[in-house]
Amino acid sequence: MATAKTVLQARGLVKRYGNVTALDGVDFELRAGEILAVIGDNGAGKSSLIKALSGATVPDAGEILLDGAPVQFRTPMDARRAGIECCYQDLAVAPAMTIAENLFLGRELRRPGPAGRALRMLDKKKMLEIAVQRMAELKVGIRSMTQAVETLSGGQRQCVAVARAAAFAEHVVILDEPTAALGVKEGNMVLELIRRVRDKGLAVILISHNMPHVFEIADRIHVARLGRRAAVLDPTRIGMSDTVAVMTGAMPPERIPAECLAH
Repeated sequence: MATAKTVLQARGLVKRYGNVTALDGVDFELRAGEILAVIGDNGAGKSSLIKALSGATVPDAGEILLDGAPVQFRTPMDARRAGIECCYQDLAVAPAMTIAENLFLGRELRRPGPAGRALRMLDKKKMLEIAVQRMAELKVGIRSMTQAVETLSGGQRQCVAVARAAAFAEHVVILDEPTAALGVKEGNMVLELIRRVRDKGLAVILISHNMPHVFEIADRIHVARLGRRAAVLDPTRIGMSDTVAVMTGAMPPERIPAECLAH
């Protein structure tokens, strides 16, 4: 089977904070239509890598390529304009606002004509129509787009945050610990939504400490260690304990069986 094309790539990323090297020549590849889990111990460089890929920080060296072309993200808005959306662990939803309003938070549509240009009035009807359509496409089972987010359960709020990222992404969705602090049922609800995001054709980066969820949903696993990429593993060919061993350094990269490496 032919390998899917690489959507987002990093080569030799370096990021230093004073005497601390957070990224020490990291390489990274994300393919079209896959869920790539990024795992690593605290201080492994996961957050610094994701911040560089999403425009939250600017690397000191190395390059980032989107669809094979070099890009420079100076701010998260640069990455967003390039079709990369992030869903952070703190969700960044406004509880008192409706689901539709949250979907368009920071990118509200204005009414056509003078009402939008001069009076800056919002086109709430259009935003509601699009919100209903986008949530239906992702099969998010929430009764009404006009209910306040504060009326939703934790899992439903997480689904709104993930759906907001997926609704506007053109290339990549980055999800930071999307199932953290959720129960089993609600965690499974979010995992199912992530699968639908992938099936929609988007590439997904999943940062997670939850190894059972990683093995349930990931197509490949990028293991970060000491600011570098230790390995990219095939979750169908390696066990959870060996993956943790790679992550902690108990199994050096040269000892990983060749059949366990993702291609």
